[in-house]
Amino acid sequence: MNTHLHPGTALITGASSGIGAVYADRLARSGYDLILVARRADRLRALAQDITSRTGRSVEAVSADLLDAVDLAKVEMLLKRDASITMLVNNAGIGATGPLLESHIGDMERMIALNVSVPTRLAYAAAPAFVGRGRGTIINIASVVALAPELLNGVYGGSKAYLLALTQSLQHELADKGVRVQAVLPGATATDFWQLSGRPVESLPTEIVMRAEDMVDAALSGLAQGETVTIPALPDAADWQAMENARKALMPNLSRATPAARYAIDLADAA
Repeated sequence: MNTHLHPGTALITGASSGIGAVYADRLARSGYDLILVARRADRLRALAQDITSRTGRSVEAVSADLLDAVDLAKVEMLLKRDASITMLVNNAGIGATGPLLESHIGDMERMIALNVSVPTRLAYAAAPAFVGRGRGTIINIASVVALAPELLNGVYGGSKAYLLALTQSLQHELADKGVRVQAVLPGATATDFWQLSGRPVESLPTEIVMRAEDMVDAALSGLAQGETVTIPALPDAADWQAMENARKALMPNLSRATPAARYAIDLADAA
């Protein structure tokens, strides 16, 4: 007798290649049906057919440009109305590796829209449905630059820091309602992200570049272990916990009625 419950359907954005395609493979192999969302319809259909032939899972390909309001609304409606969906993987995004002063503001605005506004809208569409059913998982693919914004373009780092904060807030709000929320913070990962951002991955030291397959496997292991924040390359989880403990220790003193003593300047003396 088969006692395993069907885990449901996972909707994955940016699913036609790289990290999204690996998530699609891994989740299908673990029993999920899939809704794959990406702009490149031909690659999406080919991936859907391949996964179905290998795993027997149902895979729906949804061609959508998430920066297009009509296409985005279509995906939001799927999350609101399809009761089979139990997981959202917010993976679609773009990056930038060049300095801010060498970046075009239009490109930065587009990055903020895709990296911040889109996952926010999709999480906002999915969360009430998941809460209503008492079950669901939201995975936000962030980056280690959320913690180390000095490494790459500051707007890119800011967009990923937003995803980390959104994840922590949503997990705090939704954990007792049956909804899991996880942020994944990859380091350098061997995908076309680097080529599209103007810096080929081959230019990076090999010792810092992780295979996409290894990154996703670690992220899913972190999810299974109950982590809210998963940093696949971090050797000792205690280092992250120490940082979190230090952050939480600040909280009682972040908002007070009077300024800290070090800001008590004698204006007469200063004059």
